[in-house]
Amino acid sequence: MVKVCQSTIIDAPVDEVWAILRDFNGHDRWHPAIAFSEIEGGDPVDAVGSVRHFRLNDGGELREQLLALSDKDRRLSYCLLEAPLPLMGYVASLRLKPVTDVDATFWEWRSEFSPPAHRRDELVKLVTEGIYRAGFTAVRNLLRRRNAGLLARAEASRAVAAPVLRADVPQALPVRSQNPSATTRAIVVERYGGPEELRLRDIALPPPAPDEVRIRHTVIGVNFIDVYCRSGFFDLLRPPGVPGMEAAGVIEAAGSAVSGFSAGDRVAYACPPVGAYSERRNMAPDLLVRLSDDISDEIAAAGLLKGVSASFLLHDVHAVKPGDIVLIHAAAGGIGQLLVQWARHLGATVIATVSSDDKARVVERLGAHHVIVYSSENFADAVMRLTGGRGVDVAYDAVGNDTFAGSLASLAVRGHLVSFGQASGPVGDWDIGRFASKSLTISRPNYAHYTDTPEKLSPHVARFFQALREGVIKAEAPTRYDLANAADAHRDLEARRTTGALVLVPGS
Repeated sequence: MVKVCQSTIIDAPVDEVWAILRDFNGHDRWHPAIAFSEIEGGDPVDAVGSVRHFRLNDGGELREQLLALSDKDRRLSYCLLEAPLPLMGYVASLRLKPVTDVDATFWEWRSEFSPPAHRRDELVKLVTEGIYRAGFTAVRNLLRRRNAGLLARAEASRAVAAPVLRADVPQALPVRSQNPSATTRAIVVERYGGPEELRLRDIALPPPAPDEVRIRHTVIGVNFIDVYCRSGFFDLLRPPGVPGMEAAGVIEAAGSAVSGFSAGDRVAYACPPVGAYSERRNMAPDLLVRLSDDISDEIAAAGLLKGVSASFLLHDVHAVKPGDIVLIHAAAGGIGQLLVQWARHLGATVIATVSSDDKARVVERLGAHHVIVYSSENFADAVMRLTGGRGVDVAYDAVGNDTFAGSLASLAVRGHLVSFGQASGPVGDWDIGRFASKSLTISRPNYAHYTDTPEKLSPHVARFFQALREGVIKAEAPTRYDLANAADAHRDLEARRTTGALVLVPGS
């Protein structure tokens, strides 16, 4: 039996470090060796007995089980169930202690296992350097990035002469006013981390500035970009702040310089700045969309961002035409469902991938010509079989690391891979010379570059709403959560327990 023990000091408060480490499914967000992770069966990330199934950047797959977790002692332990390496009997534990005189954290990471004698030194070095020391460095880097964002926000706050807060980036400051009109309830991220960091709070809400409107939200959209903001992967949100980029509601008040909108107008939006996870907010009206009577608040909040995205993906990034063969990943998701229906309407043959048989039935009802359950078979092989070895003209891939290589392999000569998300992690580095074997085109579209002005946004909104009116696409009723239960929505989204869109509903 080999015993390995490594320790370090992290220059951050112990609770901040523990918030990162206690998420048993969060190591793919900070450890450089891990490409993707999921909790089997949808168990909570802190449930003793839960099993995480994860994939390394080199393709190796592992399963580990949580044996114990104590918030009081800031300790967790886990064991290895399956691995591509002979780490027999591997059991590991993490333990944190505060270093009170400097507000830092002592982190000890230890394990024991039985390696083959001839590979003992190799495997001890792998665990010591490739897992533990690399993990120490990765968490330090993550905290450094977060602290840099907090410092920038603090410096910006100090530069403001008067204590007037704009709500375009809601701030979770103590509320001293007794006037209820000066506050609103919102989901606040006080520090980056897991879904547990989404907490309902009262935050300050000043009167709208002359160039702003105040919106009372009726329905709020939930999107994977909100997960990236909550975890700190994207820096659109700087704690303390309110996530969310999509909602529908009613204008309650308009500033003196606002034209074209007035109190009582029904509107929706799908744009930064973040702040949609709130009952009310102030924002500039530039990218607001006026809602007609035939577009419900629920459809707008659940589908505007996804519908606009589907519009430019299918018409601008790659103009799908009759006879094209199209591959769509995560086809049972919110945007995936729209892509499947719309691409078929445009005359394409649609090949869709999903993670389960239940989701396959959903996508079949939407009109996909072929559905591949990628957990049961290699989707690239299946694509080549279905196309007689030709491959697809375009692959729409929002999954990222898990599917990128297979998407490339699925393309036809002069095929186009549209990588518009990375739910399973970044795709890594690729040698562009490899794309020459099929003269492939790779795109990485940014939502803002197609929607950041009214002139850019309006055609996509009009196209999406017209597709709804004509029945080209049908938006299923979204899964609803109370605003206070935003954390549950994120857990379900990340665990892939849902199909279609998710929305939050504020209180009255």
